[in-house]
Amino acid sequence: MSTVRSSLSDENRETTAKALQGALVDLIDLSLIGKQAHWNVYGKNFRSLHLQLDEIVVSARNATDLVAERAIAIGVSADGRAATVAETSSVPKIHDGQISDNEVVSLFIEAYTAIIANMRERIEVTESADPVTQDLLIGVTAELEKQSWMFQAELG
Repeated sequence: MSTVRSSLSDENRETTAKALQGALVDLIDLSLIGKQAHWNVYGKNFRSLHLQLDEIVVSARNATDLVAERAIAIGVSADGRAATVAETSSVPKIHDGQISDNEVVSLFIEAYTAIIANMRERIEVTESADPVTQDLLIGVTAELEKQSWMFQAELG
């Protein structure tokens, strides 16, 4: 039971909580694969990707905090445990070991495509359930789409 009272109806709070939890695990996983790729990328574009991946991690972690704090503000728990992320994330998995610069670009295009599709669904379901959460998700999605565009631009 939460000690935080919300002005949302139980149904709207449940809808919003589900959207926020999905966003939370995807963003946590994005930051984790960003770091994994950052440590293991190699190739002619190593330096630029190495730096770009750090930017992605910072952005994802900042968005994660916003999403988790919104969940708490409406009276639900944020679950960012490793097991929860591993079981529920929609982010494509990254293999262990070194990963070429071209593989990194392809992986992140695929990851952003999946995350953005899910975020747009979350935006839609929160439209009437909680416009405040919808606005937050729109802002996060705008940043994800910008990062996606930057990876796509690398393919020339």
